[in-house]
Amino acid sequence: MDLGLTGKAAFVAGSSKGLGKASAQELAREGANVVISGRDEAELQHTQAELQETASGRVEYVVCDVTKPEHISEAIRRTADLFSTVDILVNNAGGPPAGTFDDFTDEVWLQAFEQNLLSHIRLIREALPYMKKQQSGRILNIASSSVKQPIPGLIISNTLRTGVAGLAKTLSLELAPYNILVHTVAPGRIATDRVRSLDEHRAEKTQQTLDQVRKQAEEGIPLGRYGEPEEFGRVIAFLASEASSYLTGSTILVDGGMIKSL
Repeated sequence: MDLGLTGKAAFVAGSSKGLGKASAQELAREGANVVISGRDEAELQHTQAELQETASGRVEYVVCDVTKPEHISEAIRRTADLFSTVDILVNNAGGPPAGTFDDFTDEVWLQAFEQNLLSHIRLIREALPYMKKQQSGRILNIASSSVKQPIPGLIISNTLRTGVAGLAKTLSLELAPYNILVHTVAPGRIATDRVRSLDEHRAEKTQQTLDQVRKQAEEGIPLGRYGEPEEFGRVIAFLASEASSYLTGSTILVDGGMIKSL
């Protein structure tokens, strides 16, 4: 299937590694021109070279700390300067720390709010003028399966990710007249550094080995395994494509069937 992504201009936040990188890789493979971003320029240069090996479109990078409004403005402007517009925005940021309610001060909550919710708002605000002008666009917000079922020990993430889902659903209604489609994409247990660090945190808390923690988690997944980043990236590519033209306002679980509720 031709997804119709050739020549589309995409900005992917937090894409030097993990799910952001996987999303950028699949978009570039399908022919989109992609700007990747992150805080570490050396890491971005390495990722750019790696993605360009399999890309049909161009891969560029911009250094962007999503907690800094000026970085966000420059990142979207850079994307438009390179590729004339912004067709696809993939919102993504590193997850907040693990812990329970008593573990966190206002400072930690505010920092996580800026990184995991306000950054999405700011990026959308910068990208919308381009999308509205051309009467089309895709906004994909990477969240977590916790938008459907809270994850024990991740109270900050559980709180802010549901905010992302609420933002996306509301925007999907407001932006539908412009043919701008908006989704929340909710990963479950995908084999990334982030999930490994959460497993390590749980192993320490429960005095288990890392293998025991992973095996326990896999027993709760109907497909019996963690997902691979590229499996997640392919969902992003589909939702960013012309093949998804009658979908908007959805929360898409990429979790191997882990969440059992409707």
